[in-house]
Amino acid sequence: MRRDPAPGPPSPPPGVCVPCRGGAGTGRGGAALSRWAVPARADKMAAAAALRAVKGVRLVAGGPSLAFTRSAFVAKRRNYDQPNWFGVGLAFSTSAALWALLFKQHNEDVMEYERRKKEAQHKCTGCS
Repeated sequence: MRRDPAPGPPSPPPGVCVPCRGGAGTGRGGAALSRWAVPARADKMAAAAALRAVKGVRLVAGGPSLAFTRSAFVAKRRNYDQPNWFGVGLAFSTSAALWALLFKQHNEDVMEYERRKKEAQHKCTGCS
């Protein structure tokens, strides 16, 4: 036996602005509610129900994972008397390597530019 879906609210007639939840010509973003408008309270109740459902899923899943727990290795105060020299060296060496790569690429580009410029100026009938 085929069941018809539950009847929903009637579709609004042309000229009713559904996103603003107001009728045609309200001019105030839905100040006047029509019979097709959903009150703000219903929206809040739907959002609260969705949050409860998410919280229920989290409880069934077994609580927060280890990634979100607090660790003694992470939650300690920084000691600025002893800088992280490995991190400092890594940052400066990475920066130096990128600058060296930039200069190398620039020099190769300039040489290619000069070669193509010289090639474009060469006009002899023997080559072509």
